[in-house]
Amino acid sequence: MKGVSRRELLKLMGMGAGAAALGGGSLLMSSSAFAAREKELNILCWEGYNSAQVLDPFRRSTGANVRAESLTNDPTMINRLRAGETNVWDLINVNNPWARKVMLPEGLIKPLPRAEFEPYFEDMLPQFKPPYQWAMSADGNELLGMAQRFGPFNYVVNTDRISRATAEDTGWDLFNDKALSGKYGIQESDDWNVFDIFLVAGINPFIEHTPAQMAKFQETANAVFKGAKMIGDASSLNQAMISGEIDLYMTGGTYSCSPARADGFPEIRGITPLRGPVDGKGGVSWVEITSLVNNPNLSPLANDFLKYVQEPEIAHRVAFAEGTFNPVSQMGNPECFKLFTKDELAAIQWDSLGEEMERCVAYDIVPEFDQALEMISAAKRMR
Repeated sequence: MKGVSRRELLKLMGMGAGAAALGGGSLLMSSSAFAAREKELNILCWEGYNSAQVLDPFRRSTGANVRAESLTNDPTMINRLRAGETNVWDLINVNNPWARKVMLPEGLIKPLPRAEFEPYFEDMLPQFKPPYQWAMSADGNELLGMAQRFGPFNYVVNTDRISRATAEDTGWDLFNDKALSGKYGIQESDDWNVFDIFLVAGINPFIEHTPAQMAKFQETANAVFKGAKMIGDASSLNQAMISGEIDLYMTGGTYSCSPARADGFPEIRGITPLRGPVDGKGGVSWVEITSLVNNPNLSPLANDFLKYVQEPEIAHRVAFAEGTFNPVSQMGNPECFKLFTKDELAAIQWDSLGEEMERCVAYDIVPEFDQALEMISAAKRMR
């Protein structure tokens, strides 16, 4: 189906529905296709859900062939569906705005049975109690997915070099400080770096921007990338912090620094500024929403998997999957919360999680994202 336009796809689906209404041959084909998928599940996701420790118990209990592909960019995953891969994937796991603002309006996902799934939100942390905004359609009628991992994601400091109090109070101006030039890193996470450059420039990322604001964005991007000691992934940046090569990096937070903290380096800490340009708030937070893909031959295991990851033990495994450790909404369930050790809570900065989330606005869509991304690419080339 790759390369077929949306209009052509809808036409083909309509023809298929008409043929099914006319005779048993098409019904038999549809039934056979459905049966062939009873033991198959395909998940497009952020890392963690592709972990064997999360997937293997589900594979064993169902006897299913479960394939999970991990990417690190929401627009790329969504573009895969737009390109025709709605007939490949059963579940998609992306950050909070995409389900209600993009994927549902474009017909890329389908709603969940609300009566069946909304009760799970009752056992989540208070901020996720139903109806949870980012899991609902814009009109509030449809449940679009299940919330699980979340957290603030701004920047990380070595508190032996820059105190937490100083980092929180100075905020994004840390990256405007000439004295810190050559002492910070930048994580390879372009969508988040777009947010951060706007914030360093003192501009709300999630509004329509004037030419003057975009010029300020370019100027800030040039300066920030020029002053960076290194650009790399979270693992290399954490190691550079531990070794003293750099004192801080963006973009980062619990998601990126928790493995270092779990390894015995509590001085590596995610920071959320006390204030900033988005209604006075200084940080941005994310919540992953996992939705049913609008696959014409959706696996019957998709709903089962969404229920499976709500189980306390499995939710804990999702929180501590290989590579990245994060709080999960299911920690509102005492049976889930008691599975977290003192060291695990310290790794995910549970001590300050509530107050940091209060200082954040939700991940949202930047209207001029493509233009801003080009400006960041230009700033990288200038290095």
